[in-house]
Amino acid sequence: MKAFKALRVHQVDKATQSRLDTIQLNELNEGAVLIRVAYSSLNYKDALAVTGKGRIMRSFPKVAGIDLSGVVESSADPAYKAGDKVLVTGCNIGEALDGGLAEYARLPASALVPLPKGLSLWEAMALGTAGFTAALALRRMLENHQAPAMGPIAVTGPTGGVGSVAVSLFAGAGFKVAAITGKKASSEDYLRGLGAAEVVDRAGLELGSKPLESARWGGAVDNLGGDTLAYLTRTVQPWGNIASIGLTQGPGLTTTVMPFILRGVSLLGIHSVECPRPWRLAIWDQLAGPWKPSQLKAIAPRTIALEEVPQACAAIIAGQVQGRSVVRIGGDL
Repeated sequence: MKAFKALRVHQVDKATQSRLDTIQLNELNEGAVLIRVAYSSLNYKDALAVTGKGRIMRSFPKVAGIDLSGVVESSADPAYKAGDKVLVTGCNIGEALDGGLAEYARLPASALVPLPKGLSLWEAMALGTAGFTAALALRRMLENHQAPAMGPIAVTGPTGGVGSVAVSLFAGAGFKVAAITGKKASSEDYLRGLGAAEVVDRAGLELGSKPLESARWGGAVDNLGGDTLAYLTRTVQPWGNIASIGLTQGPGLTTTVMPFILRGVSLLGIHSVECPRPWRLAIWDQLAGPWKPSQLKAIAPRTIALEEVPQACAAIIAGQVQGRSVVRIGGDL
């Protein structure tokens, strides 16, 4: 097979650097299925890896990208055959395994999801890990008896990838969504277009300091962590759920047991990388069907080239990006 392009992260001294390399197939990790990559996408984790702001890879050099969609080129596993359309999110690609920001990927069959009817290769990456993570939060909250009658769902970090899809998904599921953002002036129209019933200026929130504050939210999807997550634990209605997804504000959580033992609040951890496979398949079926956002073009307004990824990742780290970016590699194969 001829050489192909890949965006790889290298270890240089004690730091990491990314660069566009020309590599051979034998430089990829082993795997039963060879995929021609059509599209990838950019998540906060990708931005950390590519910019060197976070240590994401477990060995070097490693192809970046925790998402991909594409077409099977060849397979040593009977579950897949040449020509099958597939997608991969999480499953340790772009971390322990070579990822999706390359023209080819070679992966274990267990990482692949057959592209569901109802999704194109581009749409799968417009959703990507961000969309899957938001859908996993919706699934877990519904399973734990979250209901629209309990009150509005607060979504923090709503202009990011996970937050944007979460606003759309929860609104589509019948919940009133309150988008809590530090960018109200510039993002209100965007968030209301995704289905937010209310856009709340994060700077104007009275966080309080008591173990319990007045209950305001039916539940929450939190991308921030830190003080904001602590505030949410104190202000969610009895029996409400908080899906904890991100830590852009910080990994710490200073709270008490009071919300959990006096209001029955549940804090649900959302871990999309190693999600049980039956859940993964079921969630992608939902995203291709009843949960498919009608605003995907608004959520993912940018389709960029592989060469543009480093600059786009720097913009994500700087907080300058609204919604998601899809990366066109082979295109619609």
